[in-house]
Amino acid sequence: MAGEGGPPHRLIEGFPEPGTRIRKAYGNLWTAENGSAEEKKGVGKPSDLPRPWDPATCLDPVLREELWIWLEHVAEWINHEYVWEAAAGEAIPDCWPLHPHLVHELAVVADTRWRAGLATQAGPLEEWHRFVLPGFFERMRRRLKQSCDEDHQPWPAGSRFTVFTGDLASARRLRAYDADVAAARRQQALRNARQASGASHPVSAEGGPSVKTPPLRCPARDGPLDGKGRQRVDDPHRVDAYPGDSLD
Repeated sequence: MAGEGGPPHRLIEGFPEPGTRIRKAYGNLWTAENGSAEEKKGVGKPSDLPRPWDPATCLDPVLREELWIWLEHVAEWINHEYVWEAAAGEAIPDCWPLHPHLVHELAVVADTRWRAGLATQAGPLEEWHRFVLPGFFERMRRRLKQSCDEDHQPWPAGSRFTVFTGDLASARRLRAYDADVAAARRQQALRNARQASGASHPVSAEGGPSVKTPPLRCPARDGPLDGKGRQRVDDPHRVDAYPGDSLD
C-alpha cells in the first residue's frame, strides 16, 4: 500500500495527548478530591484550581498556551478521524478559536474523550461516541450553518448583543430585578412577622395583624340578605339589612 502514492500512514490516529501542565492540572484536581488531608492542603482551594474543560479557569499563561495547542490538535484529530462529508456541516472550521461557543464546547469534548481513553472498560468511550460527539456536531451545525464554510464571517448576532448591553435594555432589566428583589423583601418581612406573632395571630400582606370579618348578619325577620341596600355600621360584626332599620 505504500507504493500507491504518498507516504505510508496509519489507518487511524490516537487521541492527542495533553501537555505536562494540563496533566498536572488534572492531577491537582484528582488530589483535591481523593487525596489525604495534607495533600489536599498542598494543592489549595479546589475552587481556585484550573479546569482544562473550562478554558476561562486556566489563568496561568503557560497552561493557557498549552491548552490552546492541545485543543488545536483535538480539532484537527476530530476532523481527520470523524468527518467524512464536509458538506454535512460536521467539520470544525479553521476559525474555531474565533467562535467562543466552539472553544467552550471543544474543551469539554476533549476532556471527556481524554477521560474515556483512560477508562478500564469501553463504556465511557461508547458514551462519547453515542452522545458527546454527535451532540457537539449538532449544536455546531445549528449555530454556524454554512456561515464559515469558505471564510470566517463576522458575528451575525453582534448587533443584537449591542442592543442587549445598551443603556435602555440594561435599565429595563435592572428595574425588573429591583421589583423582584423588593417583592422578595416584602415576603421575607411577612414571614418574619408571622413567626414573631405566632400561629394564632395571622399577619396580613400589609404586615399588620389580620382580622377576620364575621359573616354579614341581618335581623331574623328579614331572612337572608338579598344583596340590596346592605349598609355596614360601626360595629363590624353587624350589618343593617335596610337603611333605617334598627339592629337587635
